[in-house]
Amino acid sequence: MNAIAKPAPAPKRENLLINLICNVALPTLILTKFSGAASLGPTWGLIIALCFPIAYGVQDFIRRRRCNFISVIGFASVLISGGFGLLKFDGFWFAVKEAAIPGIIGIAVLVSMRSKLPLVQELLYNPQLMDIGRIETAMDERGTRSAFVPLLHSASRLLALSFFISAVLNYGLARYLLVSPTGTEAFNNELGKMHLWSWPVIVVPSMGMMMWALWLFIKGLQTATGLKLEELMNDPEAAKKEKAASGQ
Repeated sequence: MNAIAKPAPAPKRENLLINLICNVALPTLILTKFSGAASLGPTWGLIIALCFPIAYGVQDFIRRRRCNFISVIGFASVLISGGFGLLKFDGFWFAVKEAAIPGIIGIAVLVSMRSKLPLVQELLYNPQLMDIGRIETAMDERGTRSAFVPLLHSASRLLALSFFISAVLNYGLARYLLVSPTGTEAFNNELGKMHLWSWPVIVVPSMGMMMWALWLFIKGLQTATGLKLEELMNDPEAAKKEKAASGQ
């Protein structure tokens, strides 16, 4: 008899608190409070502030053994920011970079709609978030697979729009805050403020649009599968309990 292949283990979940500390809180604190001549100085303050998101990205990849397009773009963004700062590029180029990153992601989301693996599946329809096996089985049983592709396309367009809005907001915030000469304590302070203000000004509205896209996507999946919300979502603990009960 052929051995039954075991399903691949689900990737470990990312720790959101550590993510925020390493990518937002610590860099902001260093740039705004420890980049003066009496402490680290502008150059070393920028370098050390950038070390935290870079180190987090590397260790998260090693720990979860999982890398995706968005993570790669974010990692590249940090490196570009560091390079721009060390080369003392004008604040305008930081604004261009801040707008380009979400803009590229938005374009990639739209372009990927024609591929076999749309980016919306990485962002919304992934094993960490949803019970893919149960959803696909339910669609096959009901004969509603044909409704799935239009649903993905609709979610893709909404996601792309959220990234394009983020690009405009990023550019505006950077142009408004980054007014001092690059390589100075004042510029580092403004860069820290930009990272901090990006959450209420940019991330929250963008996340709101993504949640709206997710809600519409879930409603479409409920119609196509006949499953309840809790049945669509991936719950590792519930799966373990169900497996243990079936083995008794």
